[in-house]
Amino acid sequence: MYKRVLLKFSGEALKGSSNAIFDSKMLSGLGAIVSELVSEGTQVCIVIGAGNIWRGKFASENGLDRIPADYMGMLGTVINAVTMSSVLKNLNVESVVTSAVPAIEGVTVAYSIETADKAMNDGKVVFLSGGTGKPLFTTDTAATMRAIELGCDAILIGKNGVDGIYDDNPATNPNAKFIPEIAFNEIIKRNLQVMDITAIELIKDKDIDVRVFSMEDPRNFIRVAKGETLGTTCKKGE
Repeated sequence: MYKRVLLKFSGEALKGSSNAIFDSKMLSGLGAIVSELVSEGTQVCIVIGAGNIWRGKFASENGLDRIPADYMGMLGTVINAVTMSSVLKNLNVESVVTSAVPAIEGVTVAYSIETADKAMNDGKVVFLSGGTGKPLFTTDTAATMRAIELGCDAILIGKNGVDGIYDDNPATNPNAKFIPEIAFNEIIKRNLQVMDITAIELIKDKDIDVRVFSMEDPRNFIRVAKGETLGTTCKKGE
């Protein structure tokens, strides 16, 4: 079982099957798996996307500039992190919401390696919100940066609507082949849409596994954390 993991939740997945921003069943399911991981001694930090609140395409559709639109997305990740922190509180799981954008007094604290590392060593879940704190970077890049800074063993990426990595888009190509394991350099070479290229370049030489799987069943996070062969494993090449 991995000792320290970064969980990456899809913002869109927080909607579940509802038309609202959040689905209570999905929130409680994710809260339960985080609680279980912590109870088993795994140190957990979490990055959540903002797709349930704001997506980049909304900016272009409404004539908004990229920079302010990116900041709107960062604030969306803060909303999601605060929401999940509240869910964990109801489960008696302590957490800290850190933010790479200016802290909101009484709600978030400024992100620092020292703050996040100490909190995890104390058994608290750490939410890493606000992206990188700068526009033009995705939550993929933010997750990768934080995993490297905090010495995580693995990044567990729960995907919405896909169960791993394929050599083509399975939604449009029924003959797309599933890839159970792949090196980061191969992802770059084949231009596979796993994480953005900046994130892959950052992690390609690091001893950090990236596990990609479906988060339709939240318990997949538990299964992967325990070492089950599920989804796709990405790692440094030989």
